[in-house]
Amino acid sequence: MGGARRRSGSRAIPSPMSVDPVAAMTSDPARRQRLAGLAAIVLITAVAYLPILRGGFIWDDETWITENRLLRTLAGLRSIWFEPGPLQYYPLTQTTLWLEYHLWGLRPLGYHLVNVMLHALTAGLVWLVLDRLAVPGAWMAAAVFALHPVHVESVAWATELKNVQAGVFSLLALLLYFRFALGRRSAVLYLLAFVTFVLAVLSKTVACTVPAATLVCVWWKRRPLGRGDVVPLVPFFLVGLAGGLGTAMVEKYQVGAQGADWTLSAADRCVLAGRALWFYAAKLVAPVRLSFIYPRWEIDARAWWQWRFPLAAVGALAVLWGFRARIGRGPLAAVLYFAITLAPALGFVDVYPFRYSFVADHFQYLASLGPITLLVALGAAGTRNAPALAAAARLACGGLLLALGAATWSRAHVFADLETLWRDTTSKNPAGWSAYNNLGSLLLERGRPAEAVPVIERALALRPDLPEIHHTMADAWIRLGRRDEARAEYARALAVAPTYAPAHNGLGLLLLHEGKATEAIAEFEQAIRLRPDLPAPLYNLGNALVALDRWREAEPYYERALQIAPDFAQAHNNLANLYAYRGNLAGAIEHYGKALALQPDLKEARDNLNAVRAQQGSRSDDPLSRDRQ
Repeated sequence: MGGARRRSGSRAIPSPMSVDPVAAMTSDPARRQRLAGLAAIVLITAVAYLPILRGGFIWDDETWITENRLLRTLAGLRSIWFEPGPLQYYPLTQTTLWLEYHLWGLRPLGYHLVNVMLHALTAGLVWLVLDRLAVPGAWMAAAVFALHPVHVESVAWATELKNVQAGVFSLLALLLYFRFALGRRSAVLYLLAFVTFVLAVLSKTVACTVPAATLVCVWWKRRPLGRGDVVPLVPFFLVGLAGGLGTAMVEKYQVGAQGADWTLSAADRCVLAGRALWFYAAKLVAPVRLSFIYPRWEIDARAWWQWRFPLAAVGALAVLWGFRARIGRGPLAAVLYFAITLAPALGFVDVYPFRYSFVADHFQYLASLGPITLLVALGAAGTRNAPALAAAARLACGGLLLALGAATWSRAHVFADLETLWRDTTSKNPAGWSAYNNLGSLLLERGRPAEAVPVIERALALRPDLPEIHHTMADAWIRLGRRDEARAEYARALAVAPTYAPAHNGLGLLLLHEGKATEAIAEFEQAIRLRPDLPAPLYNLGNALVALDRWREAEPYYERALQIAPDFAQAHNNLANLYAYRGNLAGAIEHYGKALALQPDLKEARDNLNAVRAQQGSRSDDPLSRDRQ
């Protein structure tokens, strides 16, 4: 957002970086130039992100995609819009995921292709928006945005469809609104801008900052602001405010962003905001040691040195304000855009990821446009004033894009699978307890408990106060057959958090496997009291009751588990066993069928189904077909 203006000239030949969008529709050469520029952006983006096309699903993708049952039915689509659940209310993003699920199921390639395509489209819109604002080097800024490795997290992570989809609609809303505000005041343009902004908020409410960012840009291009500049944006501000407040409430009361990890004073939050601003700016200038989870800072406003960050940020704004008459408003507008767009992630609003780190690469997806545009525009303006340097500048631009593309290519490999991601994270953030715990859990799932133990021990050394890590360690000991160590870990988990339901459930399973069904029932019941939304304790309680031949009492627990998790194959199988035992052969066949549809290799269900079908045909006196109640 440099301060230079477009030079006038009646015979000037339009360049691919300064063509008015309307001209593209009336001039074939201009149209060809624009299409070539857009094609180049798409091409370099696609090449840089080729490695991710072989990638799979990673962290949180199970919540949003692979285990999200709302994606599977038409009723689920209705629930996405009208029955908000534990996930953030991003219904347009979930609708896109719903469509993707019905197009290619759970094959990761389709989800990655869509994210890459949307990122390329966002970059193309960046060019059009900056060109509309007459920013020098608009195409180069868009290309840097497309290839910057700090954006790999938003593009390569399937769940972050939220970011790239919101990016497309946010940039489209900006483009349409600037054509309205800085050009002809068309009601159609205004309505289209408003609708696309609403779509951006419905994709991810981080777009709520778009109206404020828009006002900054209008202030930059038209001075001073008048009532006619502010009033049209009021509906945008109201929609953004509603979306932002709704998200904040969901984060706190449904997702769980409350407790000791989020206890920060107002002064602490100011310190955090200042430090985060400089962190994000530094990663844009020098994108090295990018990490999925960064070290979590110790924020303490009582430490005088921590005030250097917010004071330096305020000082930078003051300098840009003071020199605006000499250098133009562009640099100040770029910095204000950066700070405003980052505002939801600066610590003034509690979000769940703050439990692990106060910063994340995907938080600055749209905000990064401010510094990127400023630096590129300053370079382009300098080159324009020194024509002799034009050839060297083009060479430097090519080298920069090549370096950024190579860094993005390399970073994209990290997102290929969960183990690669967690190992990369632990190598760059040795204090990241969550990465160690997640890596340990992954190794357990892959049948490598001996390898998992030292990883989980590292997590415990970092955070012995967290019950979930003790729970993971107990799981490792059980898989290694060391039940006494597992029992001790469950005890430690409950010592630090007596209300941690998974530990009660795990201890109950341990007791059940030792033949102590009565004691196990007490643990399962406690887990259910603490977390009635968890299917596992309900299912396990059903199994414990069956072990005591209390079949009739077990039935409602299996049914409740299936109400919470309809895709719980083993619960379908065990409920079918109960139905078969009681003589309800039709019900048994139905649930064996559901179990096999969900897990075709479940041999127990297939054998039982064949046996029940045989009994249904003969109606013999075999125990499988009698009602024993």
